[in-house]
Amino acid sequence: MLATMAMVVVIGWQVYDVARTDYGMTPREAAFQLGLLGLVQFVPLALLTPVAGWVADRYERRLVARIANGIDLSIALMLGIATSADWLSLPLLFALAALHGVARVFVGPSMAAIAPNIVPPALLPRAIAMSSIAWQSASVGGPALGGFLYAADPALPYWLCAACMGIAMLALTPIRRVVPPPIAGSAHPLRQMVDGLSYVRGHRFLLGAITLDLFAVLLGGATALLPVYARDILHVGPEGLGQLRAAPALGAATVALWFAVKPLHANVGIKMLLAVAGFGGATIVFGLSQSMPLSLAALVALGGFDMLSVYVRSSLVQLHTPDAMRGRVSAVSGLAISASNELGELQSGFAAALLGAVGAVVFGGVGAVAVAAIWYYLFPEIKGARSFAPPEPRRDDAPSQEMPA
Repeated sequence: MLATMAMVVVIGWQVYDVARTDYGMTPREAAFQLGLLGLVQFVPLALLTPVAGWVADRYERRLVARIANGIDLSIALMLGIATSADWLSLPLLFALAALHGVARVFVGPSMAAIAPNIVPPALLPRAIAMSSIAWQSASVGGPALGGFLYAADPALPYWLCAACMGIAMLALTPIRRVVPPPIAGSAHPLRQMVDGLSYVRGHRFLLGAITLDLFAVLLGGATALLPVYARDILHVGPEGLGQLRAAPALGAATVALWFAVKPLHANVGIKMLLAVAGFGGATIVFGLSQSMPLSLAALVALGGFDMLSVYVRSSLVQLHTPDAMRGRVSAVSGLAISASNELGELQSGFAAALLGAVGAVVFGGVGAVAVAAIWYYLFPEIKGARSFAPPEPRRDDAPSQEMPA
C-alpha cells in the first residue's frame, strides 16, 4: 500500500502537470484529464470484477495476490524508466494507470477473502481495524514520501515503489495456504461469476451497505482534484500535494487505531450513516478553504469519517456473507469501492470542467450528505443494524438459507 499510494499521487501530479506544461491546457482542461485518469482505471475494474471474484473463490488466494503485486511492480519499473528518459505522455500515463487497475481488481477480492479464513468471526472487526491501521499508515506515508521524493528526483518514487512491491510479494509467504471451499453445483463459470451480483441484489442489507459507500464517495471524491488545489489554488507544489493526499489517511489511521483498541459494539448501522454525512460535511469545508492548515484539517476529518464508514461496512459485509461466496461478494464490494473512487474522479473532473474545482468539490460534499439522508429512509435494514452479529435468516431475505421448520 505504501508503494501504491506513492505511485498514485505521482501519477496524478504528472497527468495534471504534463497536461498543463506539455499540452498547454488550461486548469479546467487539465482537471478534465484527471477525470479521464479515473475512467481509464475504472474500465478494467468494471469488466474484470466478476472474473476476479470467481478466481478468488476458485484458486489459491495467496498466489492470485502475488501475481497482481508482480504486475504493479512491473508498472512501477516502466514508469521509473519513462520518467528518467523523459518519455512521459498522457497516452502512456493513461495506459499504465489502466494496467494498474487490472492489478488492483485481482488483489482486492483475494486478500479480502483470506481474512475470515484465518481470523475467528468474533475477532474479525478488530482484525479489520488492525489491518486498516497498516493500510492507512502506509496511506499517510506513501503520498508524503512520494511527493518529497518526486521533488528530489521525479523517477525516485517509482524505484521505491518497485522495491516495496517486491517486499509485499515476499510478505505473503508466511500466511498459511488458504484453499477456497468448493463452489457448490456444476454451473458454468460465467454463471458462478454472476452469482455474486445476484446474491448482493437479493440481500437488501448487503445491497444498501455496499451502494451507500458507492454513491457517497462517487459524489464526494475531492481527492481527485488535489493536484488542482496543490498547483493552482493553495500553491504548495508536489510536496504540498503529498501532504494533502496523506491527510485523509492520517485521519483514517487514527480512527482505525481507536477501533482496534475499542471496537464498536452498539448501533453500528446508524453510526455508518452519520459517518457518511460527516464525510460530506468535511468535503464541503475543504472545497471552500483557501488555507493550507484548514484544508489539511478538513481532509483529516474526511478520512476519519470515511474510516468509520469503511470499518462498519467491511465488518458487516464479511460477517453477513457465507465463506463460499466471500470472494465473489468481496469482488462486488470492491467494484463498488473502485467505482466510487475512479468514477468519482471522473465525476469530479467533469464537474470541475463545468463548475471549477471549488464548485465541483462543494457539489460533491452536498451530494454525499444527501445520499446518507436518502439511504436512512431507503434502507431501514442499515439503521436497524444494532451490532456486528449477523441477523437470523429471513424468509423474504435469504430463502436459500431458511432453517427447517
